Amino acid sequence: MRLTTVRGARTLILLVLLSTTVAACGLPRSGPHKREIFAGSVERQGDAFIVPVNRFVSRVTAVTPAFGFSSNFRTADLVGSDVIAAGDTVGITVFENVRDDPLLGNSGQRVSSLDQVQVDGQGYIYVPYAGRIRAAGQTPDGLRQAITRKLDTQTPDPQVSVQRLAGDGSSVTVSGAVGSQGVFPIERPTRTLSSMLARAGGTTVPVTTAIVRVTRKGSTSQIWLQDLYDNPTLDIALRPGDVIVVEEDDRSFVALGATGRQTRIQFETQNVSALEALAQVGGLNTNLADPKGVFVLRDEPAEIANSVLGRTDLVGDQRMVYVLDLTQPTGLFEARDFMIRDGDTVYVTEAPFVQWQKTLSAITGATAAANQAEAVGN
Repeated sequence: MRLTTVRGARTLILLVLLSTTVAACGLPRSGPHKREIFAGSVERQGDAFIVPVNRFVSRVTAVTPAFGFSSNFRTADLVGSDVIAAGDTVGITVFENVRDDPLLGNSGQRVSSLDQVQVDGQGYIYVPYAGRIRAAGQTPDGLRQAITRKLDTQTPDPQVSVQRLAGDGSSVTVSGAVGSQGVFPIERPTRTLSSMLARAGGTTVPVTTAIVRVTRKGSTSQIWLQDLYDNPTLDIALRPGDVIVVEEDDRSFVALGATGRQTRIQFETQNVSALEALAQVGGLNTNLADPKGVFVLRDEPAEIANSVLGRTDLVGDQRMVYVLDLTQPTGLFEARDFMIRDGDTVYVTEAPFVQWQKTLSAITGATAAANQAEAVGN
């Protein structure tokens, strides 16, 4: 009986060791090894170009979104804050030099006020006894003179005052990531983009990732909010009907492998280097990562791919795998200079010893289990 038990235990040990050896190639890991990535290169009949990162590669691939206002936006002059437009509202006050039976007011009422007189879509207003008068395109003083001429023949020496009030005529729409969305009139303090954004309560997203988009008569231009603050020449003059939208930059990259965390990360600034990308995910996992195996995977436009590879025959997007070796004397500098782009995948391989460690742990654990089983059998 004892012989049978010993033989069974030994058989169990052999089976466990054999299964452990076979399973060593499929032990848990965070992703492919460096050699497996290289096996997918074009040189080995794969479909990806493997490119070590250097100064030239960093310079050629450093492409960031080019934002800026077109000349139509930049050359526009400030809107005159006192020019009346269709949709505006004006306030009119008429003082008549008669006590009895005034033209506009009741008997004994020498001052008559016409509040909230809106300029119609054709640019006209209606004033009793003066009729329809064109207001759009005129200053308040010009409109005052026009009303005075109309009333002068009906009441002696009328004194007229006109005030342009806030209305829908000279207004813009502000929406998106701002403190207060709505339609705002273009007034003297809010005739430029930055002042109008301030009027709307500022932005609710970080300045470094905020994008300001302006649409005018079917044409759209956009800039980084930070550029607007840094460069006063980008503070364009607004026009009635402008639509201003503030959005947060939605570019992102994915971090995988032996990093501090594996996740999708949004850009926190206009430009993000590979070194900054690693820092955003907690750096390399010191227990797992191979500093020689930092990869950036992306689909590269043919123009850039041809430049990087010194070719001219590539057509369409190309799968590129950029390799960073942080152990090289300039490795950290290369990682600092290499720019991450929207949709990139940053992948860090595990160090070779990690798999050996996992294998040994599996064998040790299996052996211990077998010994325990034999002891129980005995």
